[in-house]
Amino acid sequence: MGWKSYDLDREAQKLVLSAKNRDDKSLNQSYKMRMAVAYGLERFWGEHLRLQAKEPQKSQYWKETWDALVGIMEQAGVLIPNEPVNANNVGQIQAMSEQLWQLEIQEQRVSLAVLTQLCDCIVWWTQRYK
Repeated sequence: MGWKSYDLDREAQKLVLSAKNRDDKSLNQSYKMRMAVAYGLERFWGEHLRLQAKEPQKSQYWKETWDALVGIMEQAGVLIPNEPVNANNVGQIQAMSEQLWQLEIQEQRVSLAVLTQLCDCIVWWTQRYK
């Protein structure tokens, strides 16, 4: 089995262009995303909920990035939870967070490495299109 490209750069470009099309100012989230990776999957995932009510375009950018990670990892055989969650439903948030905490440590590490690279690509494309 050889090396397989998961098109991280292409996916990042699509995410940046989509965000730019919605709201140019949301591109500033790219840098925040890259910094947030260090805090883990749970915190990265939860950021879209925090932004949902007051800054929906920024929230959408975070959610689309999360969804892209989930799709990329699925191609690699790692299933990351991605249940729909209402930002006002503490039970749903708690259940989703718990699922993320229950990922095997190797799956967490690989997912964080991929998310780091995806965010690095997002920052690169942001710099080109800003």
